[in-house]
Amino acid sequence: MQKAASGIGPVVSAAHLADGDMPALSELEFALTILGNAFQRWSVRGMGAAGMPGLAPIDVLVLHAANHRSREKTLSDICMMFNIEDTHVVTYALKKLEGLGLIATGRRGKEKTVKATEKGAEACGRYREVREALLVSTVKGLKFDEAEISGIAALMRALSGQYDQAARSAASL
Repeated sequence: MQKAASGIGPVVSAAHLADGDMPALSELEFALTILGNAFQRWSVRGMGAAGMPGLAPIDVLVLHAANHRSREKTLSDICMMFNIEDTHVVTYALKKLEGLGLIATGRRGKEKTVKATEKGAEACGRYREVREALLVSTVKGLKFDEAEISGIAALMRALSGQYDQAARSAASL
């Protein structure tokens, strides 16, 4: 395991995993875990502050996806977009959002489609305002290089493919 200057070692959730050939990957996995949990907490609280309390993190993501570029989406579009295997999770979110009047359903051939309603688009707009005021303004204050943030996002998307391939391999064992 690679040790930091203090001799403590990398910041990980499972030192036994960091003992392998790539401790940095264990650091990344721990960072993704805490970032993912923080992001989910933020999305729920941010949407609550925008006037839509009681949504789960997946509900917030699906609502934003349904509002994305004002185009209809199918269940498979949304699942593909977020790399979600369990369509039931998204189906449940869609039913909940439809019940709240935030999305409306339609048809594209045989496929059911969803799109944000005016109420849903307004909720997304209020979320954006809250996000700009509470999150974007403070992150900008940290003076991170936006190109570096985009590079990190690209790296994360590329690594998602590696995790997907490893998951397919593990399923065949």
